[in-house]
Amino acid sequence: MTDPIADYLTRLRNAIHAGHRVVEVPSSKMKREITKILFDQGYILNYKFEEGQNPQGTIKIALKYDPIEKVSAIKNLHRVSRPGLRQYTGYKEMPRVLNGLGIAILSTSQGVMTNKEAKEKKIGGEVLCYVY
Repeated sequence: MTDPIADYLTRLRNAIHAGHRVVEVPSSKMKREITKILFDQGYILNYKFEEGQNPQGTIKIALKYDPIEKVSAIKNLHRVSRPGLRQYTGYKEMPRVLNGLGIAILSTSQGVMTNKEAKEKKIGGEVLCYVY
């Protein structure tokens, strides 16, 4: 696998389109941090890190759906930076996702964080993905 973040986002996207309640993905440090951000921002219901057969373990993610309309809280997951073309931004040119309603997840020198946190701390970084 050449791009584990794209694989992570694709597994989430496929589970949402299939209407699954829980999705299981291989774990890594960056995936754990992205999962925590998605939980803190209210895009997923819950998550659990499990040690398993593979050395890094797995992440079980409970997806969040509207109880009446059965629509997912995540409308779109878009991978921005990729191995062939990295996308970086400074804090002055921070991307606004869906006019401020969505979030961009960045990998910065101080860890993985949202575009709003990075702008407050006045640091830039690599734009990993957009979520809305």
